Amino acid sequence: MELTLGLLIPFLGTTLGSAMVFLMKNKMNKMLEKLLLGFASGVMIAASVWSLLIPSIDMAESQGKNAWIPAAIGFLLGMIFLLILDSIIPHLHLNNDKPEGIKAKLKKTTMLVLAVTLHNIPEGMAVGVTFAGALIGNTGITMAGAFALAIGIAIQNFPEGAIISMPLRAEGTTKARAFLYGTLSGIVEPIGAIITILLTRAVVPVLPYFLSFAAGAMIYVVVEELIPESQAGEHSNIGTVGVAIGFVIMMILDVALG
Repeated sequence: MELTLGLLIPFLGTTLGSAMVFLMKNKMNKMLEKLLLGFASGVMIAASVWSLLIPSIDMAESQGKNAWIPAAIGFLLGMIFLLILDSIIPHLHLNNDKPEGIKAKLKKTTMLVLAVTLHNIPEGMAVGVTFAGALIGNTGITMAGAFALAIGIAIQNFPEGAIISMPLRAEGTTKARAFLYGTLSGIVEPIGAIITILLTRAVVPVLPYFLSFAAGAMIYVVVEELIPESQAGEHSNIGTVGVAIGFVIMMILDVALG
């Protein structure tokens, strides 16, 4: 029950954020959008460090390994994994008319949803690998720490849900359909978390690599998508403020609960 709740918390954040399409006007304020994108970036950076990389290093040390090797290798593999997905999956970023990935005759709304779904994958992996570590025991990861990460990702998913559902509404999609698409973009998180748990529990010695792999995948999303989108055009400092707020909140959550 505890595990199920933990895996569903981030998905709940996406769902509640997507529901903002019923409460807000058809188009989100640009400054608010930048603030939320920056906030999501800050949360993901802090989560990558405190919830994933530091535990990866600590765990490798406890296993008698050279501490930096799993962290470095896993991180780079996570970056490469997302780079490959980014190059293959057809998707369209917010405020951009040029699709990325393999050319496909998909609707603009579909490609917008795919863009958010793509960077929800590492978030699901991150939640899954931390809960796996807590369940295995003797890894230095506590259940409280795993919940801290899940809550942090959920807080970050709330604005992400709104950021995907609002533009879909602006594109002419009905509110109900925009909410559904926004919600579905987050379903990959619990699925990814479950798959990651199954993999890590089967191969305990490589858990430090899984932790840093998730960190690399998350940082890829931050650097490739979230920060450039938050810094584009005017009022880029709003995005920077968002990064600071998100980073501090996630850091406090992890240190206080972890």
